[in-house]
Amino acid sequence: MPKVLISDKMDPKAAQIFRERGVEVDEITGKTPAELMAIIGEYDGLAIRSSTKVTKEILEHATNLKVVGRAGIGVDNVDIPSASAKGVVVMNTPFGNSITTAEHAIALMFALARQLPEADASTQAGKWEKNRFMGVELTSKTLGLIGAGNIGSIVADRARGLKMKVVAFDPFLTPERAVELGIEKVTLDELLARADFITLHTPLTDSTRNILSAENLAKTKKGVRIINCARGGLVDEVALKAGLDSGHIGGAALDVFVEEPAKTSPLFGTPNFVSTPHLGASTTEAQVNVAIQVAEQMADFLVNGGVTNALNMPSLSAEEAPKLKPYMALAEKLGSLVGQLTHGAIGRISIHTEGAAAELNQKPLVSAVLAGFLRTQTDTVNMVNAPVLARERGMEVREVRTEREGDYHTLLRVSVKTDAGERSVAGTLFGDAAPRVVELFGIKVEADLDGPMLYVVNEDAPGFIGRLGTTLGEAGVNIGTFHLGRRSAGGEAVLLLSVDETVTQALLDKVRALPGVKTAMGLTF
Repeated sequence: MPKVLISDKMDPKAAQIFRERGVEVDEITGKTPAELMAIIGEYDGLAIRSSTKVTKEILEHATNLKVVGRAGIGVDNVDIPSASAKGVVVMNTPFGNSITTAEHAIALMFALARQLPEADASTQAGKWEKNRFMGVELTSKTLGLIGAGNIGSIVADRARGLKMKVVAFDPFLTPERAVELGIEKVTLDELLARADFITLHTPLTDSTRNILSAENLAKTKKGVRIINCARGGLVDEVALKAGLDSGHIGGAALDVFVEEPAKTSPLFGTPNFVSTPHLGASTTEAQVNVAIQVAEQMADFLVNGGVTNALNMPSLSAEEAPKLKPYMALAEKLGSLVGQLTHGAIGRISIHTEGAAAELNQKPLVSAVLAGFLRTQTDTVNMVNAPVLARERGMEVREVRTEREGDYHTLLRVSVKTDAGERSVAGTLFGDAAPRVVELFGIKVEADLDGPMLYVVNEDAPGFIGRLGTTLGEAGVNIGTFHLGRRSAGGEAVLLLSVDETVTQALLDKVRALPGVKTAMGLTF
């Protein structure tokens, strides 16, 4: 009989479900890392929330461990690479907290609109300052959503029920999905200029970090109120305080901070500022939901071999896994490549397999492409929930098979349709194992996709490669591999260079300044 340890406090229904499904379970919470290492070898599964840290050292002692289940979204407390190396599946429950987080954002919006925390403190102090607290109605106000994915769309639905006008900035929101949600898709500058309230529902990535910077906060309507229940780091906290102090920002409510636990913050004590200690997922219903979900997923895996919401493996049968593994690596890399290189709303994504690839189970390949593509937008995606997220974003997903061989024994092509047209990348397997990209937006190129890379589109001209090499050398950047393709002599050329460190903005600025450069971007695989 499989045996599971629940090492963090969790709703009792989780243990009940394990036992009903034929899994032995122990509930032992509050153990130190050393104490956990001493007992973890007895267990096939480990169910956690946020307190237990599943480190490399813990995993080294987990001689029988097969699955770690996180009741919730975030898995920052799990060393996923080490778990993968040990063959341990890591699962989470990516949608269990969505309604709760959305409701918390709405609650904070009400708190700001009517100054509820300050009014409560004043009244309980016996002041009865009835004329001090003049609030605003939410009806007919404009709510600006930064991020219109799963949680953002729930917030939009609730806001429309409050008779608010909802506008949204989300580069991946299609016009069709916006109509379905009853919201207006706008640019970020339009949102900043029009919104009476702004709420953030986007992951923290290089493109969203400090999306509400000092510069962008200055573009907002005077008196705007800002809510963040998503991730710390989306808002410049120092600039936010300055806006509150000046009166340009009418109020702000943060559930998340750059540093957590937030023992100190420049915002603490600022008038019209409301804070909560990362309570977005903290409701009884949400905790019950994620506990039930993680127990069901882990029990299904341990008893039946089913894999759901795994972050380090797709849904696969034992027979399919060895053959599909290299193809899925190729699919995910191609999805990531096209995701990093394509901007704007994606109306359609097509996955076309040729030759040997067309004979395989397509579902894992499609999920791998979508996971690679969507990982550039959200940090909660995996190969199981990627199709769900794609549907939520209004993306049309097409599968095309061509069993005959073309130029390659096996080929996988990923095409995306945007407002700017259709673009595609293609790749194959060398030796049936090594993923390679062989075509990039119509240009033939052969390249590995591994680690940090520099992508450059330039006019093909003598001396360019030398100038680029000199620029990289002067910046102290070492080139690992160099791949070049072009449409025709003197036409457009593409370079993919693997480098030994992450490509910085300063380096990109220098490369973009070179004569003939049309595009320069840093990529990560």
